[in-house]
Amino acid sequence: MKNRLPCFVAVLSVALITAACGESEPPRVIPEGIPPGAGTPVPEIDVNAVGRTADLLLAWADPQADALNISASALAAYAHAAAVMSDTSRGCGIAWTTLAGIGYIESRHGTYQGSSVAPDGTVSPLIRGIPLDGGPGVAEIPDTDGGVMDGDPVHDRAMGPMQFIPETWKKWGVDANGDGVANPDNLDDAALTAARYLCARGGDLLTAEGWERALMAYNQSGAYLRDVRDAAAAYSVGTAA
Repeated sequence: MKNRLPCFVAVLSVALITAACGESEPPRVIPEGIPPGAGTPVPEIDVNAVGRTADLLLAWADPQADALNISASALAAYAHAAAVMSDTSRGCGIAWTTLAGIGYIESRHGTYQGSSVAPDGTVSPLIRGIPLDGGPGVAEIPDTDGGVMDGDPVHDRAMGPMQFIPETWKKWGVDANGDGVANPDNLDDAALTAARYLCARGGDLLTAEGWERALMAYNQSGAYLRDVRDAAAAYSVGTAA
């Protein structure tokens, strides 16, 4: 793993992007620093309603989906997780943009190698990482689940759209789509699980220190932190990563 990065200072980048919808649109400034911007505000919903409460955010997600290149189901999952944490852990302040940044880096929002996100948030075909066998640049994690969750009885593999290893999922996994099962291959469940983990590890994610601490707990790589920040920052100003 790479060394921990020092905290960034929140400044605006001079780097510009050209708007995807045509040269007549003004260029957008992509913010640098951490934490990334919060993006389009998530409307209040009843997170305790019956069924997939992320569906209550589809009207919010649909108009943004094309510009962000995120399916409405996936975008609603990220926003739903942020809404739940706002309701249950107000001191955290995690934004949907951070969860979307992780989802982009980990699995291209559940579309890696042809997978897709169903209306209930379930991703198929299943997304599995490489064996964590201690090879070059790879941690060594012997099997912790008998291969039941990740399909590998020898070494653990990261699972699902947010890439949890079985041991972490068994501790943190939560049902978020109302089907009664905590499923690492469901983006609703995985996004809320990621949010809970990040909040527990980072504390106040509205601060640079808290956000960095959370991301480094998720993946101890400075390059990973920068990649997530870049994607989340793009989403915060309404453009694709």
